[in-house]
Amino acid sequence: MDNNFGFEQIDSGYLDVLKEIGNIGAGNATTALAQMLQRKVDMKVPQATLLEFRDLGEAIGGEETIMAGVYMVVEGDIRGSMMFLLEKNSARHLANQMLGGFGDPNAEDFGEMEISVLQEIGNIMTGSYLNSLSDLTGLKIFPSVPEIAIDMAGAILSVPAIEFGVIGDRILMIQTRFTDDVDIDGFFILVPDLDSYHRIMKSLGMA
Repeated sequence: MDNNFGFEQIDSGYLDVLKEIGNIGAGNATTALAQMLQRKVDMKVPQATLLEFRDLGEAIGGEETIMAGVYMVVEGDIRGSMMFLLEKNSARHLANQMLGGFGDPNAEDFGEMEISVLQEIGNIMTGSYLNSLSDLTGLKIFPSVPEIAIDMAGAILSVPAIEFGVIGDRILMIQTRFTDDVDIDGFFILVPDLDSYHRIMKSLGMA
């Protein structure tokens, strides 16, 4: 790659392309969610932000907010990690919908079935997102088996921070609000390494 490439070269034009990828990825993920729930799911226009990793916790509602986070390592032409995060109440609502109303909406902790369902939801939605990115760029992307955590946002976000040493680097966050009969805020967080940003730019004819 160009050794002079850095995050300062991610200009507004490139960010617009990243936003469009985010829109398409989130749209495909919403379609996958609707198929899973077997009901209509609406999606508001996603908000895409390129921000410092250290600011991410605050951007998703505060580092102490309890969230369900599905995390996977990404390998292939793009390396890094991918996460899908849901606020606890949104996660409980989705799990309850998937379980046909048999989940306990008032329980403090998630049961084994609910965690399994949330892992599958995250797996399918992040897979749909990454497939969109692969189709648009022509790059091969291989996600790992997803892991799920129910914890404070700061603790969940510390996993890719430790694994990839991304503190201080910028990441792409796509905030998407889904609606079936309630509003569900979801966050797709793509953390590619710097080489991968360059490959994405090159595949789109921008580097």
